[in-house]
Amino acid sequence: MMDVAQALALCGQPDSYERQEAIWLLSHLLDVNALELKLSTNRELTESERVAYLDGLMRLSQHEPIAYILGTQPFWTLDLKVTKDTLVPRPDTEVLIETVLGLSLDNEGISVLDLGTGTGAIALALASEYPKWSILATDIYLPTLNVAKENALRHQLSHVQFICSEWYAQIPKQQFDLIVSNPPYIAENDQHLLQLTAEPSRALVSVGNGLADIQTIITQAVDWLTQNGWLVIEHGYDQKHAVQDIFLSAGFSSIETIPDYAGNDRVTFAQLKK
Repeated sequence: MMDVAQALALCGQPDSYERQEAIWLLSHLLDVNALELKLSTNRELTESERVAYLDGLMRLSQHEPIAYILGTQPFWTLDLKVTKDTLVPRPDTEVLIETVLGLSLDNEGISVLDLGTGTGAIALALASEYPKWSILATDIYLPTLNVAKENALRHQLSHVQFICSEWYAQIPKQQFDLIVSNPPYIAENDQHLLQLTAEPSRALVSVGNGLADIQTIITQAVDWLTQNGWLVIEHGYDQKHAVQDIFLSAGFSSIETIPDYAGNDRVTFAQLKK
């Protein structure tokens, strides 16, 4: 038999992130919150709970994100469903949301395009802040798009529409006041990929030293943005200058890069003044 205290002791030191993951995992399996778990250290796990917990710890040890095990991931003010068809939303991407909130945009009548929406994190976070915005979210992979649709339904964000598209290719011709994207930007030979094997590579890796998709999004955005429209894009920590150069070559102005919570260059935005 195994009780809660013994189960938690299997993973990391009391104040470690590994122990915190174990708390999240066990809380999920026992359907209790963290405080209830703390007050139930003598509770014995059933055999099925023990097996499920040990299986979860094994998956964590193989670098599988805990979000895949729990099936959800918090982002902004939302709790989003995630599956192995989606990238796990990162806190750093919330910097993109904060950047958009700081732009000079009206609270209504704004049209937004989210390219490569994944779980719908960016589109749905913006929709939750701006219920009068018109938002179109795209993804190239239909199973991923279906997860985003489910998240929109879960949070009753019906003003977000979805379309399966490879970047701009399948979007009906129109113009947007704002385009946002967290595209693949990791180079094919980047060592960080060794820790990301559980997540879909199509959402992580881009050719051209990680810049090919960013190049496509920025250069083609000039045909999809309104006059004085904005493009806000997430990128790698070492891609600031390359991304700014692409923006500049495409005719954008007011180019600025914002760091993430760790101080790494993470989000670049610019305005198209036609």
